[in-house]
This record gives sequence, C-alpha cells and structure tokens, in this order.
Amino acid sequence: MSDVLITIDGKQCTATEGEYVLGVARRNDIFIPALCYVTNCSPTLACRLCLVDIDGKRAYSCNARAKEGMSVITKTEEIEKERRAIMEIYDINHPLECGVCDQSGECELQNYTLEMGVDSQHHCIADTQRPTKNWGAIHYDSSLCIVCERCVTVCKDMIGESALKTVPRGGAELDKAWKDKTEKDAYAMWNKLQKSIIGVASGAETLDCTQCGECTAVCPVGALVGSDFQYTSNAWELKKIPASNPHSSDCSLIYYDVKHTGIHNTEPKIYRVSSDHNYAPLHAAARYGFDFQNEVTCKDENAFARGVELLKTKVDTIVFDSYITNEEALILQKLKEKFGFKLVNVDAKAYQNFLKNFASTAGSNLYSGDLESIRSSNFVVSFGTAIKTDSPNAGYAMNNAIGMNKGAGLYFHPVADPIVAGYSKNLLSITHKIGAEEAIAYLLLDLFGDKEAMPKSVVEYLATFHSTQKKTIQESVKEEVKEMVKDEESGEEKEVVKTIEKMVDKEIEIDTNALLELIGAEADLVEKITKLLDKKDSFSLIAGEDLYTHPRAENIAKLLGLIERFTAFSLVIIPSRTNTLGVSLICDLDEAKGNFTLGYNVKGDFTLSALGKGDLDMPSLNQQEGTFTSMNKRVVPTNVALPFKGYCLNDIANALGLEAEWTIDYTPYLPSQKGFKAEKFDSLPNRYENDGTENRGYVLASQSVTCNDDIEPIANFTCKEGDVVYRANPVHQFSAFTNKAHQLNEAGALYVSSAFLEAKNLHDGAMVTLENDEGAKLAIAIKEEKMIDGMIAYLPTFDTKIDTSPFFKEGYRFAHVVLKGVEHV
Repeated sequence: MSDVLITIDGKQCTATEGEYVLGVARRNDIFIPALCYVTNCSPTLACRLCLVDIDGKRAYSCNARAKEGMSVITKTEEIEKERRAIMEIYDINHPLECGVCDQSGECELQNYTLEMGVDSQHHCIADTQRPTKNWGAIHYDSSLCIVCERCVTVCKDMIGESALKTVPRGGAELDKAWKDKTEKDAYAMWNKLQKSIIGVASGAETLDCTQCGECTAVCPVGALVGSDFQYTSNAWELKKIPASNPHSSDCSLIYYDVKHTGIHNTEPKIYRVSSDHNYAPLHAAARYGFDFQNEVTCKDENAFARGVELLKTKVDTIVFDSYITNEEALILQKLKEKFGFKLVNVDAKAYQNFLKNFASTAGSNLYSGDLESIRSSNFVVSFGTAIKTDSPNAGYAMNNAIGMNKGAGLYFHPVADPIVAGYSKNLLSITHKIGAEEAIAYLLLDLFGDKEAMPKSVVEYLATFHSTQKKTIQESVKEEVKEMVKDEESGEEKEVVKTIEKMVDKEIEIDTNALLELIGAEADLVEKITKLLDKKDSFSLIAGEDLYTHPRAENIAKLLGLIERFTAFSLVIIPSRTNTLGVSLICDLDEAKGNFTLGYNVKGDFTLSALGKGDLDMPSLNQQEGTFTSMNKRVVPTNVALPFKGYCLNDIANALGLEAEWTIDYTPYLPSQKGFKAEKFDSLPNRYENDGTENRGYVLASQSVTCNDDIEPIANFTCKEGDVVYRANPVHQFSAFTNKAHQLNEAGALYVSSAFLEAKNLHDGAMVTLENDEGAKLAIAIKEEKMIDGMIAYLPTFDTKIDTSPFFKEGYRFAHVVLKGVEHV
C-alpha cells in the first residue's frame, strides 16, 4: 500500500491508501465522535456518529477508506444536527441512574450527550423490559445497553471467540410518523436499537467463553461490567496507577484503580484493573488477578538478620524465578559478582541458552518481531506454544491479523485447541506428534527459505526429504469401485468397470515429503498451505515455551535463526514468564545448585517469599516499582499500587555492602552491552499515543552476532507411548500469584478434555493417581476442560499444594505417565 495525502478540516494528513479516515483523523489529533468503533477491529456502523462530509458527500469515517486528494469535513451544520439527534435517541428511556452506575464519570454516553449539547428530548417510545444477566465474571445490564456492538466486534476481531451477538430485543416498532420528523441516520440507528440487544452467540443462558473480560473494557456505558467490581466504587474516586502486567511477558499497560478500603479503614485497596482498550487488549489474569499483594504488618528484624548472616556465611546459591523486576535481577547479579554465588533460574536459563543458539545462526541476539508485527501481518505461524494459555495476547494478535488483514495462518501443537482452531476458516490447526517441533522448523525452512542464499549443506539436507515415487493404486480401491457401480438387482458389474480397471492399474508419480510423516501431518498439508499463501506478503512466526526445554532445543533454536535470516518471517520467541527475557540478559545464570540455597519466590534452605510462605516476606510485584523486559523487547515501567511494610531485596543488598537508596536507583545501570539504556526510572513513559504508537519505556538495542551455521540433522525423538501429560496451566492461571487473587483462586487438577473422559470412562471430579517410571506418584482430581481436545491432559504448576515437578525433571513439557487407582463412573 502506498502513502496518499488527504485533507481533514483543512489540515493535510498523510495516510496509507485504504486506511480508515477515522484512524487518520485520530492520528492527527482531529476529533470525530464514534461510539461503536474499536481500533484494529471491523466497523459496525451501529452509532453513525462518525458521519463526515467527503468531497461533498455524506460518509462514515470509520468505514471510509483514504484516497489520494480526498477532502474531509468533520463538522457542518447538517452533521452536527444529525449527531445531536442520534444522541437524543440514545438517551430515550436510558435509565437515569448515573449516581450509582459503575460507568458514571467515564461514560461515553454522558460525554457525548454533553458534547452534542443535548438539553431537551424530542423523541419518545414505549420502553421494553430488559433483564440483567449474570455471565460469571461479567455482568450484563441490557437496560443500559445502547447496542453499539463493541463487545461483539472485539470478541470476534480481537479475542477470536465470537461468544456474543445481537439477538432480537422485542422492542416496540417505530411509528412511521417518526420517519418524517427524525434525521435520516438517527432514524436508522433508532430502528436498529429497537430491534436488537446483546446475547450469547450459542443461544445458551451462560456465556461459554474464556471470560477474558475485554467486552467489559470496551463497553462505553455501564451495560457490561466486571461482576466483582459492580457497585463497589464510583469511577471518579479511584486513583489510576499506571503499571505493567505482572503475570506474563506481554507486560501490557494496565492501571491499578486504587482507593481506601472503607470509612473505618484508610489502607489503600485495588478495586479493579483497567486498560487503554483502544490500543491493546488484556487477558483475564491481568484483568482479574490484581490482589496478590503480600500483607505484612511490620519488618521482621530477626528473620532479616538471619538471612543476611546466612548470605555472608553459608549460602552458595540463590535460586529464583522470573517474576521479578530488571532491577532485582541486577541486584542478584551484583551479589554474584561480589560473593561468587551461583544464580539458578530454571526457565530463564533455558531461554538464555535458546536465545544464544538462535543468535548463532540469526546474526542478532534478539528476534525481530513483536505483537504489533504479528498484528500487522497477513500470514502467521505459531508452533511450540499452547498459545491460548501460554501467551493470550500473542493469540489475540494472531487472530486479529488473520481476521482484519484478510490473512491466513498455521497453528501447530500436539494438544488440539478448539478456541484457536475457531479463529478463522483460513487458519489450519495441525495437531502433530509430540516432539515433532524440529521437523516443523525444517518444514518451514523448506517451504519459505531462500534456497539460493541459505547454506548449501542445509539446502542439500532439505532435498533428502523429498522424493518422487511411482505407485500403483491398490487392489482394495479397485474392489471398492466395483462395489459402487454394481447393478443392485442383477448383482452384475456395469460395463464402466472395465474402463475404471484400466485407470486404476496405471502407475502414478507421487511427490512425497518425509517431513510431513515425521510431523504426523496429512500428506496434502503443503498443498493446503500453498492455497493459503495466495496474495500474502507479510509474515510472522510465533515460537514458544515447548521449544526451550525440548530434547532438541539447541538445533531448533539454530533452525529458527536460519528462518529469521533466510525467510520473510518476523519472529517472536515468547519469553516463558513475565521477566524471563530481562533475567536472561542481565544475569549470568548457572545450571546446578550448590550446597545451601537462598530461594527468592522459590523454595530454598532459607526462603524469601512474596507469597507469604517463606522465612522472610518480600513485596509482590504490585507493591514494587521497577521495570520488566517484555516480549516486545521493551523495557517498561511498573509502579507501586499498594504499600509494603516489610523488607525488600534492596535492603538485603545494602546490608551486604551494595549501596542504593531505592531499588529503582539501579534502572540506569542495567547492562548497556545487552541493549539496555542508561535512563532513569522516572524518565520512562508508560502510555500509548493517540495514533496508537506504544510509548512505553524504550526498545532494547539488538546486538550483532557472528553467524555459525552448524546445523544438525533431525534426531529420531519420540515420546513413549501411553498416557501423556503436558505441563501447562488452564485459562486465567500463570503462577501461584494469579491463583492468590480472589477472583481467580481455584484448586489445581488434572485438566482433561471430554474426549479423554469418555475414552477413560471417567467423570469430572474423579480421583486418579499418576505415576512415572522413576516412582513418582501424585493423587489428583480430574477436571473437565472444554477448551482443549484430544487425549493429552494438562498438569498445572499454579497450585503450590500440588507438586508436579517430579514428572518434568528434564524440563520438557510433555511427560509419559501411568494412570492408576482410577475411580470409575
């Protein structure tokens, strides 16, 4: 698409040809009202407020595409009269309960009513009963609904679930006399409003979806709200504290909405998390998992002194996870350098090794893509990640790209996912063999690689997977054909059989691809992919956590480096935890523990814990300020939402001879040789610009690496036959911190599909015992998970009462188990 010049209210604006005029106006700070449009989603034309004049003709700016020389006028007397009439109609029968409505103070209906100067009402119609609906975490009050369809649109175009739709309302029909007395667009909107309301797409009473809550975020009025937040606070009483999602590596911009707990308790409390929905969605854990703070009443001086003494005299290893800030990671690295401690972080070490091997063939220490590059692509591939639960925002970007860019995609994973498979008819969901990721990487290199530029040895090796064989159609096929043409009355074969026999006896040439057999994919997969590639010119590849501990992780990483270098794909290698990327860049990590460990949010011989389950309490991430390094390779700030009355890691560091008044004093000293910048914490922005540009922190500078194209052949790796479990958490859960939040708390279980229950003759809630070859045993309840399919069960990590680590000692996410002690139906 080429750039064009258009004029809006006399201002020359550069636009991409075909871009919506409303988007161009917003990018140039020109106000056009719109109640129904959501950025990066399809227009619904429900509200019609974005009416403008384009070259002398009325048009809707949310649906009008920019063309060279176009002249747009956003305000005329006629347009303003139309907009005022529309707002009058929205206000007909709208309940006058602003004083108790959860949206009051940030309600777009209120805002536009004032903006359009609606101070009288010239329309009327009988009201219709519209009952409220309780949809789990989401509450719907249809009496407040203006049917803008934002919720329907964002669920389809952004989240990919299409769980909502408009349904018949049963409202009174408009008297035809109103047609002559009402502005044209206002009448059309009114007519639609009387006919429709929002309902569940499946027709059920309950909302069967992942309950991400994005519909509540985009609702301009109080119709859709979080059930937990409803009637708890007025919006204007809440202080918005900008922060970053602490639960996963998207590190999305969030706001902790905080005020005092109550009249008799002045301690601050988080009432909800909100977002800038026009710029980026939030997943459910970010939205609902906010109250995981560690509440302590005072500093435990004895425990602090003991911890410091142990670090001076006995500790030789610090074990920790990646739910920490960059600054804390730097403190740990400085302690290592000062005292020689080993630093052990299992997931960050695996990711660090993977990136190192990736860089050896990619020529850069960082991957090239981010969520925005995925969203703007028109061909997206995902493999090595259960994307719906590992990185929901990456899944949203994939769905958005396919739906909005006339795109297509491939989703490879051993666990079938009906939600992801339902993103689009142009998405191929390939359920492959466990361990086949190396073959998938080779397949992508084979299909998309520039064979003239790639190393000759790799091209020659890829050629070995292709052959042309001569095959004869089997005799069994001939018999089937004879049966099909047999005369039912006489039992004799028709004359046409002779002709068919000659055809089926011919030898035919068949092109075979051995990679497809290794993957477990259908023989016509390449043909299907070829069809999807028509007119595709922007490519993204999402790689995930399954790969980092794969027995062939080193070679897979190198293959991804070649894909980055020799194909059109822009890669995103998803960090497995919130700050895995930051930790992997900042810390010199070790493989093995020593004799005495200090654990930070990981059990050690002496444990520092933000979960309140250790020897010395530490602040949770909603009680800290600092930075994370997101999957977008951005160093983004997060702020304190709630106070912490105990000690922090910086206090321990200072007691050991490091000197910093605040943890954020380390922000400018993050390692520049790894791409960080010498910027102070307080100088880091944390917002989106009006045109959608992400102005949050800064982007890491990538470092060039000398290439060493030392690629190995595929190894014959297979998972042992039998029952297999997958180390993964269900929707909403990422860690013990999400499970601590009151809206998300649940008991862990073995999550299985309905097909699993049927095949094993089990029921939801049955108890089973898992065993492995090394003698590990785990008694666990079964829980039906309707959002997965097939025979592979999820074994979670978020519930600290369930120790699943003995089943994954090698780190790989798939493990063979034996189900024993099965409680049958």
